[in-house]
Amino acid sequence: MKAVICTAYGPPDVLELHEVDEPVPKTDELLIRVHATAVHSGDRRLRALDVPTAGKLPMLIAVGLKAPRQPILGVVLAGEVVETGTRVNTFKAGDRVYALTGMRFGGYAAYACIKAHKCVEHMPRHASYEEAASLPFGGTTALHFLRKVNIEQAETVLIYGASGAVGSMAVQIAKHFGAHVTAVCQMRNFELVKRLGADVLIDYKTEGYDSRLLTYDAVFDAAGKIDKRIARKHVRAGGKFRSVAGQGVSSERKDDLTFLNELFDKGHIKAVIDSIYPIEEIVSAHRYVDAGGKVGNVIVSVVRPNELTSD
Repeated sequence: MKAVICTAYGPPDVLELHEVDEPVPKTDELLIRVHATAVHSGDRRLRALDVPTAGKLPMLIAVGLKAPRQPILGVVLAGEVVETGTRVNTFKAGDRVYALTGMRFGGYAAYACIKAHKCVEHMPRHASYEEAASLPFGGTTALHFLRKVNIEQAETVLIYGASGAVGSMAVQIAKHFGAHVTAVCQMRNFELVKRLGADVLIDYKTEGYDSRLLTYDAVFDAAGKIDKRIARKHVRAGGKFRSVAGQGVSSERKDDLTFLNELFDKGHIKAVIDSIYPIEEIVSAHRYVDAGGKVGNVIVSVVRPNELTSD
């Protein structure tokens, strides 16, 4: 099967398309034919070894000294179950599923195995594979951190980085829970973020933009780029602040995917897709993400319709 191999740590050019053996599912696993995956921060950080200097050696020891031990990156996938292990009774061949693979990676390949009890679920009924691949990373990350700021009780929410993969989902989920949302992003993304439900939009490139912000019940930095001291100034007494940077790793919960299914099929959240690259152009996809400025998700198409009749 075709798979993208991370041959070393470095720029996007370290990613190469190879032919490798198709995985064989264990008794508790699904074998999934991957239709779509995405380029997310977990993929690019591992590929580039983009961690603080003090953390590089521990990271290398954990994931591989010269190259990742798991060379096939891809923290999300959407596809079709083609085989199930003998102990699996919650999925069957032909099921359309999507998953967050996390540090197990594996999405940049024509086939992937994932344990049935992990963060894998049937896709939303009305989602395409590309739309489904855009939901798990941003959706589960936003849910994790919004719970930390008591989103169900918060009346006002400030979201930094509101047009990214996590931020665009956070805006929609906060609106679902009834919050008044102030979104910080670039002006060029105002129209999109307003459609997602933001009530107030602030351009972070405007000089003195911080002075336009008030105080809020919940403040969430979905991009991990804001000075925490500055962000905390906007937290109302009794309110809470969380950031994707340095405040824990989001959990991988199957029931979060079930919840995202419900929201998507009811029209309460939408997939936000910046662009779609074929897997043969994975290097270009990573270069685009590295350049910054993407909106929502950069999707990678692994299997296209005209390939479904052959391997």
